[in-house]
Amino acid sequence: MREDRKKPNKKPRYSPNKRKAPLKEPGLERLNKVIANSGVCSRREADKLIEAGLIKVNGKVVIEMGYKVKPDDQVKYQSKILTGERKVFIIMNKPKDHITTVTDTHDRKTVMHIVQRMCKERVYPVGRLDRNTTGLLLFTNDGEMAKRLMHPSYGIKKIYHAQLDKVINAKDLQAIRKGVILEDGKAQIDVVEYIGDKKDRRKVGLELHSGKNRIIRRVFEHLGFKVMQLDRIGYAGLTKKDIPRGRCRYMTQKEVGMLKMGHGK
Repeated sequence: MREDRKKPNKKPRYSPNKRKAPLKEPGLERLNKVIANSGVCSRREADKLIEAGLIKVNGKVVIEMGYKVKPDDQVKYQSKILTGERKVFIIMNKPKDHITTVTDTHDRKTVMHIVQRMCKERVYPVGRLDRNTTGLLLFTNDGEMAKRLMHPSYGIKKIYHAQLDKVINAKDLQAIRKGVILEDGKAQIDVVEYIGDKKDRRKVGLELHSGKNRIIRRVFEHLGFKVMQLDRIGYAGLTKKDIPRGRCRYMTQKEVGMLKMGHGK
């Protein structure tokens, strides 16, 4: 009788002593991506900055290609601290009855309810529009750019269309051009003219650089007029053309470049 032979044991597919690959740590980003997202330069150019020893992470120079950083790491180029969040620039055609604020304790409608539908980044409005003022409003998470656009010395040009409660004559328009004295000083409107075919002399277009609060409404109130509708149609060289009321869109690279070059004055 033939003796039964035992089948050799198969080796386990994975050796228990085999070292496991380290788990990828969540939240890590490549250093060149963080630099590029900060708006300093492209990824390829970021690699050159790293290679040249011009980038510091937590105070130490990093020249390693492919180096990864944690969300709480401090990345510096020259004296500027960089953040890895993608810079976002958005144009909204603001509707009426929405306030320009990030939060509201009275549960009123805010512009953030609209912009958050299309943008996961935490963006903020650049400047303000009154609750009943409609039109072009910018949003961004680029704090440096926002401060620059809102600072009076930057002199951003804004264009509005206003509809008044009654006809305004040429004499009042001339008074506005010369400058109306309000409680906080002289209100300077650079241009004010009838719009359209000029048949409806309750409708005027205005161009200004002033950053005074509610300046247009206050100027007309000073002269005995009430602004029934106020719509901002231009800001820093940008327009709300083809953006339906209550909607928004991302700015094009050309538009962002125009802002950075300061062409919206």
